[in-house]
Amino acid sequence: MALSWTRRHLVFGGAAAALLATGAVVSSGFAQSSDGPTLNPVEAHAAAGAGEILLVDIRRPDEWNATGIGEHAVGIDMRDEDFIDQVLAARQADQPIALICARGVRSARMTARLKDAGIGPIIDVPEGMLGSFSGPGWVGRGVPVVR
Repeated sequence: MALSWTRRHLVFGGAAAALLATGAVVSSGFAQSSDGPTLNPVEAHAAAGAGEILLVDIRRPDEWNATGIGEHAVGIDMRDEDFIDQVLAARQADQPIALICARGVRSARMTARLKDAGIGPIIDVPEGMLGSFSGPGWVGRGVPVVR
């Protein structure tokens, strides 16, 4: 029986998850920014739906109301004083945490903040909900949202 390894298997499978936790580069085609691992919205949606990551939409409530929240994501306003505590409460064990905002700027900043707090592995979704230089974004790709 031949094994068929997908990017998801390599990225989130046992050894790869350990490598992500240490900040090592996974040479599986998984995108890496200078700040660490990234996912596009389609990959983030699939991984969150499978429980492989905690996907956190860090935008403001008015932004959630305007576009909806990505299906399988948890909305936690990054401005909340207890933001980190809320993220940790939503996380299952050492589940990787992926952050998404509108266009990737705030998620990159919050990725660094969580890493500085010793929390990881952290994954950025740099396209955001609305698109950026990284790509068309969650909404532009037609990935499902919840209103």
